[in-house]
Amino acid sequence: MTKILFICHGNICRSACAEFVMKEIVRREGVSDRFHIESKGTSAEELGNGMYPPMYKELKKHGIDGGGHRARRMRQSDYGEFDLLVGMDDENRYFMNRIWPGDPEGKLHLLLDYTDHPREVSDPWYTRDFAQAYDDIREGCEALFQALI
Repeated sequence: MTKILFICHGNICRSACAEFVMKEIVRREGVSDRFHIESKGTSAEELGNGMYPPMYKELKKHGIDGGGHRARRMRQSDYGEFDLLVGMDDENRYFMNRIWPGDPEGKLHLLLDYTDHPREVSDPWYTRDFAQAYDDIREGCEALFQALI
């Protein structure tokens, strides 16, 4: 079983969206039993909060239900529990490298590094463009899935 942890700042927008998009992809492909998918944040400021309403609305627009999500913070023990730790932007990578210095097993990645056009996932907290963030995340999750299959 491949265990994937998606990571962003607060775990209420991008990483939460990636968790539910990836779960939908593996469900659609009939391989849900081969994956364990979660998301967490680098910060504690949103702990326990649900998905940010505009991001939740964007997911629903695409037929994906992100209900029941509650923000959590990454822990040092996550490195041993997951096969891939996938951040959304360079700031996430910075904090991932602080908690898991050296990345001895090569588990730390950025989501859009799996695509033909590596870049950071657009942050809708600042841009207010939740559709663009969703498109980035969908592209990255589809590419990640193809890389794993």
